[in-house]
Amino acid sequence: MPDFSVPPNPSVTFKVRHEDADLLVVDKPARVATQPGLGHETDSLLSGLFARWGVPLQRLGKARDFGLLHRLDRGTSGLLIVALTPEAYDSMRAAFEGRRIRKYYWAIVEGVPRKTEEVINKPILEAASKERRLSKTARISGSGKPALTAYRVLATSPGASVVECRAITGRLHQVRAHLSAIGCPVLGDGLYGHERTRAASPRLALHAHRIAFEHPRTGETIDVSSPFPRELRGVLGHFGLPRPDRPASGGVEGLGQGEDDAVGEQEA
Repeated sequence: MPDFSVPPNPSVTFKVRHEDADLLVVDKPARVATQPGLGHETDSLLSGLFARWGVPLQRLGKARDFGLLHRLDRGTSGLLIVALTPEAYDSMRAAFEGRRIRKYYWAIVEGVPRKTEEVINKPILEAASKERRLSKTARISGSGKPALTAYRVLATSPGASVVECRAITGRLHQVRAHLSAIGCPVLGDGLYGHERTRAASPRLALHAHRIAFEHPRTGETIDVSSPFPRELRGVLGHFGLPRPDRPASGGVEGLGQGEDDAVGEQEA
């Protein structure tokens, strides 16, 4: 076996939603870390990727993040782009920095937002975390970096709502912190919600369901979707909410157009 920097682990399972010679779009399960870290040295998504694409990822090396172009929180499920060649990585990194990657999320949130659609404009400051498992958390602060999240309400019930979000900028925990800041934390989120919020869902009710971009080599538009997670359907049923992949109203596309996008390191 080649000498890999990241230990391969074929037991880390995930769906591949798009694959070609240049890049992958993979569907990260909830409760799986994107990359190795404290307590997740061998069971991250990257270890699963190394089990199948270890040679090209090792060639990319640490300088190119072993192909990882962005990240999701451990509790968040959904789509991530992974480069397989240096050319694809460099081109896609430029696309992130040039605000040409469109990322969309579904969230089940506590309560009902006061506005049916809005661009949340609240600066985010990365602060030291009191949680041992986290090094940093996001805090709404005037001294923070500009942060913008567009959302649109898809369905409501007396106790919860389904919203679609687009991360316009890419700050730490941005979607979670912004939804909490408008009084509607994501269900299952004990960090930016409270005990009632955390107990309302068996996992963080946040899913990166769609990502769209121009292919770095062919110029083709790649638009990849992921279905609503099965483990969250019971939460919808409990609150009498419909599945967002069968919406009765339009999504968030177009909302916030003209605002500045930014590269998203770990915005959810």
